[in-house]
Amino acid sequence: MMNLKILLACCLTFCFLTSSAQKQHNNTLSSTVQKEDTFTNPLLSSGADPWAIYHNGFYYYMQTMGNRLVIWKTKDLAKLKSAERKTIWTPPKNTAYSKEIWAPELHFIDGKWYVYFAADDGNNNHHRMYVLENESRNPLKGNWVFKGKIAAATDRWAIDGSVFEYNDQWYMIWSGWEKDVNGQQNIYIAKMKNPWTIDGDRVRISFPKYAWEKHGDLPNQSPAHVNVNEGPEILMHHGEVFLIYSASGCWTDYYCLGMLSLENKKNLMTASSWRKHPKPVFKGSKKNSVYAPGHNSFFQSPNGEEYWILYHANSKANQGCGGHRSPRMQSFEWNPDGTPDFGVPVKTGQPLSLPSVK
Repeated sequence: MMNLKILLACCLTFCFLTSSAQKQHNNTLSSTVQKEDTFTNPLLSSGADPWAIYHNGFYYYMQTMGNRLVIWKTKDLAKLKSAERKTIWTPPKNTAYSKEIWAPELHFIDGKWYVYFAADDGNNNHHRMYVLENESRNPLKGNWVFKGKIAAATDRWAIDGSVFEYNDQWYMIWSGWEKDVNGQQNIYIAKMKNPWTIDGDRVRISFPKYAWEKHGDLPNQSPAHVNVNEGPEILMHHGEVFLIYSASGCWTDYYCLGMLSLENKKNLMTASSWRKHPKPVFKGSKKNSVYAPGHNSFFQSPNGEEYWILYHANSKANQGCGGHRSPRMQSFEWNPDGTPDFGVPVKTGQPLSLPSVK
């Protein structure tokens, strides 16, 4: 007959091991759940000028591909690597829009899909904006029709076009040259007659004014320096209208985001209606190894309660405007005065909570 003390010791040991195993199992489950509820940046290994739109339960994503237009479709932007994607348009050869296809944006207007993009014939001096149309409910299906060039009456160098509706009027904003010579990029706005036609001429509402907007040296090149305002995006919140733009050359580590606030809400077509904030609202972080964050877009979580910024950045200094740029996203809050607080760009690999669904 087994000694009572030995039996008791065996029972206690068994209970301890069982408890420890259960705790380890629970911790493993907890870790798994936490992992499934988080993501890390970057979203893709490479990709500049990221754009996303949420429509009927899906996110549609685009980025600069250079020689074609591609759309990703997913319920979770954090899973772009495994998302369905499709090349929707490849330009015909030997046209004014066959090469250097930059910064595409997908918009849903009056029941149809439109893609706005910049392109040229291989000569950057010839960059202009163009638009495609698709009547299908699913932009990965149906037929994409080339509607042509979209330009203001002056028809000068133009990139980074974006459109938005305000008080039942559609507007287009973009980055362009004052004349036909490179040296400075400004932000322009124009009214739209329809999704593929600008109504009248453009109005300049922003130009590089502060020192942090004027980092743009180009050694041994012509021109030797370029001041830059580009990548304009509209952000609306509780009746307030903000225009977020990228400042300084993307080839520098000073590339960052600036902001305009709409002061005169009755007239968007005058420069005096927009107030430029004197400091950047989102810039690189050496501490987090995030350099030259810029050319962003915005989206809301599926439940509509969270605001997110989607942007590209480099992970090392002096990586410039090439293929090292990768798309990243993070949520942001709002300041007491109603302006956005984008915070600091988070470092690569830091776990972040996914956009809220419920």
